[in-house]
Amino acid sequence: MNENDYCLIDATRPPRADGPPYAECVLCREPTEYPESYKGITLCPVCEWQEAQRTACSG
Repeated sequence: MNENDYCLIDATRPPRADGPPYAECVLCREPTEYPESYKGITLCPVCEWQEAQRTACSG
């Protein structure tokens, strides 16, 4: 296995918010760490972790 044999996952994340209001998680509706003004998919820390586990490489 060479150094380029790994999964490429789009790791783009919205910027962290300095304070409220926070965006809602698109899965569970809990507050996220991202600003409410962010346009896009936002996940709370719990759902973000679960999604990372679900999409992690197995091998």
